[in-house]
Amino acid sequence: MAGLEFKDIRKSYGNVEVIKGVDLSIEHGEFVVFVGPSGCGKSTLLRMIAGLEDITDGDLFIGDKRVNTVQPRDRGVAMVFQSYALYPHMTVYDNVGFGLRLNKTPKDERDAKIREAARILQMENLLDRRPAQLSGGQRQRVAIGRAIVRNPDVFLFDEPLSNLDAALRGSMRMEISKLHQQLDATMIYVTHDQVEAMTLADKIVVLNAGVVQQIGSPLELYNYPANLFVAGFIGSPQMNLLPVTVEAVDERTVTVASSDVPSTRIPVASARGIRGGDSITLGLRPHLLAHSEVGGITGKVLLVEHLGNETIANFALNSGEQLVAALPGSAELSNGVTLSLGFDVADARLFGTDGTAIPVADRPFR
Repeated sequence: MAGLEFKDIRKSYGNVEVIKGVDLSIEHGEFVVFVGPSGCGKSTLLRMIAGLEDITDGDLFIGDKRVNTVQPRDRGVAMVFQSYALYPHMTVYDNVGFGLRLNKTPKDERDAKIREAARILQMENLLDRRPAQLSGGQRQRVAIGRAIVRNPDVFLFDEPLSNLDAALRGSMRMEISKLHQQLDATMIYVTHDQVEAMTLADKIVVLNAGVVQQIGSPLELYNYPANLFVAGFIGSPQMNLLPVTVEAVDERTVTVASSDVPSTRIPVASARGIRGGDSITLGLRPHLLAHSEVGGITGKVLLVEHLGNETIANFALNSGEQLVAALPGSAELSNGVTLSLGFDVADARLFGTDGTAIPVADRPFR
């Protein structure tokens, strides 16, 4: 197994630059997830690691070896694609062992590796079946088994669960997480599904338009987004982002207000560069809002979604802005009701005029 090092990695198609200088270190055994909207470059970056796309500029190291010009088969990586790419006329046994057979691996060794992969993935009873006889989840296990038998330094997953239904996605997430623990492997996983990213990753890399927006643990990105893009992308429902005006500033607090938000002092680590009158953004996580009898943000309920364990309520504010609150349990709300919502100022996040997060006081994640 091995770690990876990206040094100013760039990728261009003609005059169009799609990966714009990625610097990233991945330690041996880490589970790293690339997330971002469609077209952000996450799959392109994964394919560059695999050797399926050329690197225009920069250096990529797997372990201590620079692999920019190394052939895909010699990089020590195995890739699991969104499509299972199984041979329909072959059994599961033959599909899993196909790459080994091409490499002329001795029959006894090949058989041992296939059966060990089947044991790890709990599919010993499927080895004689053909793909048409398998469910979607079982086919994905076969594709993962084909990667395991190669004993790679790095596993690459390109949206492997996107073809599965919601319930099966949940169970397969657990399987992949257990597999990571069993193999003590370096894994890099691409998805646009932030739930997969939050539940699987040791470290998340958020990409937008080929640029890394933030790198950190799931909780770090959720609690301390580096900018407005990350704040709006990570979290479901996403963070509420409300325009506010700076009323006053001192060394450790910024006082903000708007037609929707009453005058509120927000603690910060540093207010350097913030001035009275600045138009900035207040970020509030839906799960951190609560019903308030006095003051708070007042809005009219537009839509209520009862999910059992929580109630998602969409509000229209006085300014026309919308706000989402995730209230615990089955809150008794109905459309058209006016409600005030409060929040703990320690949970609020501020973003400056350039969209960058204003440093938070007493931040436990670095």
